[in-house]
Amino acid sequence: MTATSVSSVSADPPLLIFSISAQSSAAAVLTRAETMVVHLLDAHDLDIAKLGATSGIDRFAETHRYSRLVTGEPVYRHVRAWARCAVIERMDAGSSTVIAAHALQSHVERDIAAGTSGDPLVYHNRSWHRLGDHSRIQ
Repeated sequence: MTATSVSSVSADPPLLIFSISAQSSAAAVLTRAETMVVHLLDAHDLDIAKLGATSGIDRFAETHRYSRLVTGEPVYRHVRAWARCAVIERMDAGSSTVIAAHALQSHVERDIAAGTSGDPLVYHNRSWHRLGDHSRIQ
C-alpha cells in the first residue's frame, strides 16, 4: 500500500510510524505482519506509488519489479530507499491502525546531498506532485 506519511520517531533505536486505514485492501496482511519493508519513494518512483495506492490488486503480480530479501520480504527494485522493519507496536486510532516499527536493515539507492531537496513526491488534493524550487514558499 502507499502510505500518505511515514514519520521518523527515533534515531537510536531507528523507529518509524505510519498508519493503515481499515478500508485498505492491504490492511488484513499488514496488521498481522511481524516484519515488513517500508519503501521511501521520490518522484522517480511514481509508478510504484500508484501501484501501492491501487486497491484490490496483486501488487506483486509483476515479478520483474521486485526481488525478495533472504528473510522473504519483497523489495521493489530501483526505489529511492527502503527499510526492513520489525513491528514493535500497533495502536487502533479511529478507523486506522498506527504501526510503530524498528528499522533492522536499510538500503539507499539514490542519495541526496545535504541541504538539497532531492526530488520529493507528494500526494495532495487527490493528485501527485513533484516538489522543487518552483514550489518553494519562502
